[in-house]
Amino acid sequence: MSYNGKISTTGNSEAIRLDKNLFKQHPEFRQQANVRADVIGPGVMLLKVVDNEELESIEDPMVSAFLAFIEKDACQNAANLTPVSAAQMVHIDTLTAGVVVAAGDDLG
Repeated sequence: MSYNGKISTTGNSEAIRLDKNLFKQHPEFRQQANVRADVIGPGVMLLKVVDNEELESIEDPMVSAFLAFIEKDACQNAANLTPVSAAQMVHIDTLTAGVVVAAGDDLG
């Protein structure tokens, strides 16, 4: 779902005004909610409601947005989900044979 809006000025701050239907359909974007905006590309912004603890955390907005998209798609199209087959597991094991990764490793 998309919502239209306009950038304006409120007092000494810039503001983004959005269609009231957004707030009716998504009450998590209530007034006074803490939000974080991440610019993820030229002319593209990701806006997320966060609580005070999350404001302090470091999180990749692209990964979060992608995982949210995958979760929504999986819930809406559960019939498209299939379990990994035994043959696929053998193939995965072959591809990753000898690869050792620890939880703290930098994967680049």
